[in-house]
Amino acid sequence: MAGNTFGNILKLMTFGESHGEALGGIIDGCPPGIELDFEAIQKEMERRKPGQSAIVTQRKESDEVQFLSGIFEGKTTGTPIGFVIPNTNQKSDDYSHIKDTYRPSHADYVYEKKYGIRDYRGGGRSSARETASRVVAGAIAKQIIPEIKINAFVSSVGEIFVDKPYQELDFSLIESNPVRCPDPASAAKMEDYIKQIKKQGDTVGGTVTCVIQNVPIGLGEPVFDKLHAELGKAMLSINAVKGFEYGSGFCGAKMKGSEHNDLYNTDGTTKTNLSGGIQGGISNGMDIYFRVAFKPVATLIQKQDVLDSSGNIIEQQGKGRHDPCVVPRAVPIVEAMAALVIADFYILTINNK
Repeated sequence: MAGNTFGNILKLMTFGESHGEALGGIIDGCPPGIELDFEAIQKEMERRKPGQSAIVTQRKESDEVQFLSGIFEGKTTGTPIGFVIPNTNQKSDDYSHIKDTYRPSHADYVYEKKYGIRDYRGGGRSSARETASRVVAGAIAKQIIPEIKINAFVSSVGEIFVDKPYQELDFSLIESNPVRCPDPASAAKMEDYIKQIKKQGDTVGGTVTCVIQNVPIGLGEPVFDKLHAELGKAMLSINAVKGFEYGSGFCGAKMKGSEHNDLYNTDGTTKTNLSGGIQGGISNGMDIYFRVAFKPVATLIQKQDVLDSSGNIIEQQGKGRHDPCVVPRAVPIVEAMAALVIADFYILTINNK
């Protein structure tokens, strides 16, 4: 299986399955001499881990990171950073019923057809549990670029949207509720709705908005390695993501050029920021902001028609521990992938000066 490595200079390779012994990763290209804040890394893991509230999967994992290499006396050495995250709360029997069936909108069928074998326990390699390794790497990437601030938050659940621009939101409130929405009124509605959906044995999707501030001018390369293209790839590589838009996004397609152009101030900043902080694939110093769409979790705790390995359509009910809405736990994953992209381009820019 190829495609397990992300990045150009700052590279992350992840390994492991949802119900295997452990997950883990190797981070290559991290600059030497960075004094790591291990508490900050573990805090990011706490934000992503299962079992943290009543509206997420109740799988109980401590998600404690064990570093194996690339760090000496608390500082990065410039050599590959190896780490593992042990799995301690697998319930593989919850998945024995899907050994010979393919769940709708999962990777079960295509994995088996492509590789001739699949780990059906929790989805194996296709499980969103793989993203735990990304959060570790993203937490380190944030420490490479401490002056750049990355904040993601839930901006919608189903038909419930935050109707305020991000500039009017207090990012310090993101962690004040289990939905991770900085608008308290919207957060309360979202939480109630997710609980209703969970009682029905159903799931619901939503969106995560990410804002990157204090970005220097010049990150990104023109043509194929545009900054927004790499951010798009990073976000679309996350499980359950169905869409990515930055700046004005699809709304910009409805506008006239006279409405959409970001006019300059004398200092090079712009009066508006419909470009989303990126022009010509290169950061322009304004805030970078984008939105990521997540589909409803495909596993339902209710009966559905599924395909079995003999080609029959049968009725089956989902089992196990699953998120009724993935977006609250996706917030730190979006931040982590954004940090990896920004840090990668930051290192490239520094090396080219």
